[in-house]
Amino acid sequence: MNGQIVGAALVSHHPGLMQCEEFRVLQGAGADSDLIAGYARLRERIQALAPDAVLIFDSHWFTTGYHLADGGAHYRGTYISDEMPWYLHGVPYDYRGLPSLALEIEAVSRERGGYNRAICHPELGRQYATINLVKHLRFEHTDTPVLTLSSCQNCDWPHFVQSGEAIGEAIRRSGLRVVLLASGAMSHKFNAIDWKPNHPRIFHESNVSRPENIASDKGAIALLEQGRHDQILERWQDEYRKLPWEAFGAHYLQMLGAMGGAACRAKGEALSAYENARGTGNIHIWFPGAAA
Repeated sequence: MNGQIVGAALVSHHPGLMQCEEFRVLQGAGADSDLIAGYARLRERIQALAPDAVLIFDSHWFTTGYHLADGGAHYRGTYISDEMPWYLHGVPYDYRGLPSLALEIEAVSRERGGYNRAICHPELGRQYATINLVKHLRFEHTDTPVLTLSSCQNCDWPHFVQSGEAIGEAIRRSGLRVVLLASGAMSHKFNAIDWKPNHPRIFHESNVSRPENIASDKGAIALLEQGRHDQILERWQDEYRKLPWEAFGAHYLQMLGAMGGAACRAKGEALSAYENARGTGNIHIWFPGAAA
């Protein structure tokens, strides 16, 4: 039915971005994280497209045995992080889901002998890789349906690409205009608890955990800007899998699978600076849409 992926992005969700502005500016040695301004830039792109739905590939929702799509009709509650509840707590959320697309994803996957399934339960727990984007991108205000996809932890990277392929076909059949958001970091090695910053601006790239991670992330960013997703895949097992990227790259790989995999030539546009978050490499990168 000619559904389309009208845009996509690799998006940081790190919890420090949910701290108050005063604290962020203090941590930033007098200036806020550019990822905050990047959210505003990303909001403009998404709102201009007025998509029928947003799909979030959540690098914190770990599942086993299946790639899951949260098929509840509506999600409402107050979020508290079990990872860092001392500051990420009391976050209200209230947004629509999209059961029809979750079920279509499962149907396509079953046809192909794949492992995508829908779980249609409104009390399914939330992860901040979804909630932080819902809040910063204001999907509640625009009443945009949001469908979250999991990161199946007993997969190799080709399985994530295959999951994305099923999702892309489901979007085609749905007739919907959809934006994809890969919610997660690039290199994802934390600094030790007693680590001392290399730079007074905590967000500065020199505070990423290792110089080789910075170099690898910047090399990947250059390839993404050139639209050379094929080269990213060629290097995946020997480089990006070993760093590793957050959730072993499940968020990016599923997004890419939906956009055509190695054949995708969508050129990325950085909507933020490349920044540190507790040693991990973070950036917002936008990709133009095409027919799903």
